[in-house]
Order: sequence, then C-alpha cells, then structure tokens
Amino acid sequence: MNYYSLHHKSPKSTFKNAVVQGLAKDRGIYFPENITPLSKDFIENISDYTNHEIAYEVIKQFVGDEIPTEKLKEIIANTVSFDFPLVKVDDNVASLELFHGPTMAFKDVGAKFMAQCLEYFNKDNSEEVTVLVATSGDTGGAVANGFLGAKGVNVVILYPSGKVSDIQEKQLTTLGQNIKALEVEGVFDDCQEMVKTAFLDEEITKTLTSANSINVARWLPQMFYFFFAYKELHKQHKEIVFSVPSGNFGNICAGIMAQKIGLPVKHFVASTNVNDTVPNYLKDGVYKPKPSKATISNAMDVGNPSNFIRIQELFNNDLGALKNAFSSYSFSDDETKATMKEIYKNSGYVADPHGAVGYLGLKKHGLKESEFGVFLETAHPVKFLDVVEETLPVKVEIPSQIKKIINNKKVALKISNYQDLRVFLLK
Repeated sequence: MNYYSLHHKSPKSTFKNAVVQGLAKDRGIYFPENITPLSKDFIENISDYTNHEIAYEVIKQFVGDEIPTEKLKEIIANTVSFDFPLVKVDDNVASLELFHGPTMAFKDVGAKFMAQCLEYFNKDNSEEVTVLVATSGDTGGAVANGFLGAKGVNVVILYPSGKVSDIQEKQLTTLGQNIKALEVEGVFDDCQEMVKTAFLDEEITKTLTSANSINVARWLPQMFYFFFAYKELHKQHKEIVFSVPSGNFGNICAGIMAQKIGLPVKHFVASTNVNDTVPNYLKDGVYKPKPSKATISNAMDVGNPSNFIRIQELFNNDLGALKNAFSSYSFSDDETKATMKEIYKNSGYVADPHGAVGYLGLKKHGLKESEFGVFLETAHPVKFLDVVEETLPVKVEIPSQIKKIINNKKVALKISNYQDLRVFLLK
C-alpha cells in the first residue's frame, strides 16, 4: 500500500514511511492510494468473527506486507484488549462506550496500535525517534500510555495550559521515563501549529514523527469499533446513523473510511461544540478556520481540524456528495449540560460532555423509524469530573486506571513559542 500527500507535492510513501514520518515533506497529511471494499460475505457474516479477526480484515490492506501477518495479529490483540459495549439510552439510540481502555478514552485504540507499529519499524534502528504530539485533552494521555517504555522512542507532548482537565493533565505529565510534557501558553491550535512547524525544520525532522491523528497508524485503527458496533446491531435490520463528537475530525474520518470499505452506514453526524468551522462550511461552502474557543468539552476545542481534508478527499472534494452522507452541527455548553441532565433523567445514563454533544447531534439530525442512532461516548465521565458532578446529582466512582495516577506529581516544562520547542528538541 502506498500513501500520498494531500498537498500533492511530495513523493508517494510506504506505510512504514508514512508512520515514521507522520507528515509528508510538503506538510500534507498522508492518504492511502487505494481503498478496496471488503467482501460482502464478510459483512453479511460479521457475527461469525471475533473482534480480533474483524480488526485484522479491516486493517490489513492499509498495512500491506510491511508487517508480517502474525506480528500484525499480535499488535491487534494487544490493541483490542478491552470491551466496546453498546449501552441503550433510548428506544432507538445507544451509546458506544470507547472508554474501557487503559486511559479511559477512545484514543487508546489508535495510540496502542501506532506505538506497536513504530516500535516494530524502529527495532533495528540504533537512532532513537522522537514522537511529537499536540493534545487538546485525551490524545496526550493515550499516547503517553501507549508509548511508555517503548524501546528507542521518546515522546514529547504539547498541551495548552489550563485547557485540559486535571485528570487529563495527570495522565500526560506524571509518567516519566521516555515521556516529556510541554505546557504551552496558548490554545490547542497553537500546539498543533508548533508540531507542524517542527516537521519543516530540517535540523530536527530527521528523527521526528507525530502521534496525532494526522498519523495514518493513529487514524486508521479507529475504524475497528465502527465495525464492532455494526456486529452488535446488524441483526436489528435498521439503518445505522453514527454521531461522533468531533474536534480534529480523525475519529469520524475513520468511520467514513469504514463505510468506504463496505460498512453499511446510513449517515454520519459530526457533532461539535462552539468551535464550528465545519458546520459553517456545510452551510455556506466556505472553509474558514478560526482560533479555537475553550469549552467544557475540551477535546473538541479545535478551530482548524487537520483531518477534514481527508474527509473531503473521501468524497472527491464534492460538497454535494459530502452533504448527502454527512451532517455537522454545533452546540453550546449550556445545551450540553441540559442534555447531560436530560439523558440522566430519562435513562440514568451518565454521559460526559463529549458524549452529550454526540447525543445532541443525533437529536438534531432526527432519526426516522427505520434508523438506529449510535453516539460515541469517547471518554469516561471521570475525565471531566468537575463538570459531571456539578451538572448531575451523581458522585462518579474513580476507576482503578485513574487511581493509579491521581496522586502523582506533575512534571511539565512551560513554553510559549516555537523557538522554545526547538531549543528543547535540539538539546
């Protein structure tokens, strides 16, 4: 499998090089050259397959022969090592819980898969590689956990000061070993811009890669749980609508890729907070990135989502075709809190702010009788403890994954601009 840059000014790349480089030399993100649909027999008989077998069938074409079959199956087994339950909250709506992994966020899947791929590709390399990643919340913790102790890999995480939750900050600043955290004076978009700038800096880029969802090994494995959900739902014989809380748009982009390789999905809804660049684009056809705004659903505080260009590519840059299969709506913090209360009152289900935004997207879309809606619950409510306990009459139990790190000491270096980052990386 070859990959090409969406800026179309760099040579084609192998899967290995796309993973190791992260970003193409022309600063474009990579996209697979070919997309081959899975067999109809596989889709129709998906209940006969284990989650590990499904994940292997889904990902193998994108890896090609660059990782041996048995090694790839081992990587998948280590990645898909926890549950992905569907929990019904309405007659025709369920929450797909993606927070049962080690850092209690959906990004555990992509981070674990990418960390193992990179470690495999780097196994015979005497030179260490640095993974540089920006986070608006959950990415940092998932990447830190996924790469912790990985041989020959150092991880540098940039996060916006004061704009991640306390538990998220603990997850990315307390692990030590090969994990370093940089606290940036600014917003997520500033962090992301620094990462992209670093990849153009020839003095440091030779040993640099990214673990944001711009990296194909972070992005593509997220297809897995869309297939897992379909496996549970397909016997209901209803058309499925997925609503995905969206910030950098990697997760919903993976869902659309799943659809392109054969997953039967009626419609996708990208549900955002007040960072409404994509909803506005669908309204007026003009893509206008803007500075991000802080919200209670901070993992979605992104004003210029990197992965939206991949979604446009999946629809051949045809806005009309995109609108037929894809909607996007924006919601305020007040609407989010009201919905958390509504869901709890009606079903007793505790949704975090991101899940509540996903639920709002389904309601805004409006489900027909023939449709079943699934919203992605992308993080455990404990990750947003203050907001959840202020909004709902509940006391959230602290899971064991969080108890391990909650009293650990934060270690982070404060930086304010790219020059600070550059000095750190050249030490």
